[in-house]
Amino acid sequence: MNGIDGNLGVLQIAVIVLVIFTIIVISRAVRSVPQGEEWTIERFGRYVRTLGPGLRFLWPVIERVGRRMNMMETVLDIEGQEVITRDNAMVHADAVAFYQVIEASMAAYEVRDLENALQNLAMTNIRSVIGAMDLDDVLSNRDVINSKLLGIIDDAAHPWGVKVTRVEIKDLSPPADIVAAMGRQMKAERDKRADVLQAEGQKQSAILKAEGVRESQVREAEGRREAAFLDAEARERLAQAEAKATEMVSLAISEGDIQAVNYFVATKYTEALRDIAASPSSRVVIVPIEAGGIAGAVAGIAELTRTIGQPVKRDARGAGTTDGGDGAPDPGARPWGGS
Repeated sequence: MNGIDGNLGVLQIAVIVLVIFTIIVISRAVRSVPQGEEWTIERFGRYVRTLGPGLRFLWPVIERVGRRMNMMETVLDIEGQEVITRDNAMVHADAVAFYQVIEASMAAYEVRDLENALQNLAMTNIRSVIGAMDLDDVLSNRDVINSKLLGIIDDAAHPWGVKVTRVEIKDLSPPADIVAAMGRQMKAERDKRADVLQAEGQKQSAILKAEGVRESQVREAEGRREAAFLDAEARERLAQAEAKATEMVSLAISEGDIQAVNYFVATKYTEALRDIAASPSSRVVIVPIEAGGIAGAVAGIAELTRTIGQPVKRDARGAGTTDGGDGAPDPGARPWGGS
């Protein structure tokens, strides 16, 4: 009985050992790779393949997991440093980079300590890029610096199976004295712009005023010219009327009509009296004529007006006479000024 009990105890121990060994083998053979990671597999220390996310199987004892690589995009904070620009100005530069592992095997076996390598690569190239630029260009052209750094670092990291997606300069801080000088320069530049704008405004105002004066003078000259044209036209028409009247009077005189002479003299006489009376220096007007003479002149004018258009007949001596329609001489016709 004791022998049998001993054999049973050894069998139980063997079973327990076998179960434990099986569990260990299964745990080493079956692996679950999380999403966003890739694992490299080594067989006797040599890389053989890469496991993607999911449930994966390995050869126990023969194969083991080499490196667990994060395949997600990762942020790398680049340490700040002092950089000297081309014009010997000191600038403190901080940057950040974004990268993603594309080939897990290359990132695991082509470079030691990937993040440290990327950080040193970025710091070195920041000094190179900023050191080749003047301070004003460095402060105003961050996009250019970012683009240059991205191209250089991405090309350098390509053999490591890494894609650098973005490099950004977080901060560029020049020394305090340079900042103060830049502030004075900016103030002077803004004052200059203000003076230029003010001068430009005054110039435009002067131009507009001059154009307004010129336009006013042009309009005034055009008005005077138009008025002169109208005055000339009026004088011309008045001259034509006077010439017509003189022609009619001359014609009547040539035909022997004494009333035309009376009309002409009476007209000039009344115009002279009107001018004398209208003179501002005249207070008293003395008319050294008889009232009967004026009445006779007016009667002569009326008679001339009445007889205009009637035929003129001449006697044997050639004197012209007018008739009242029946051929007889008008008994009321007498020289002007008669009583």
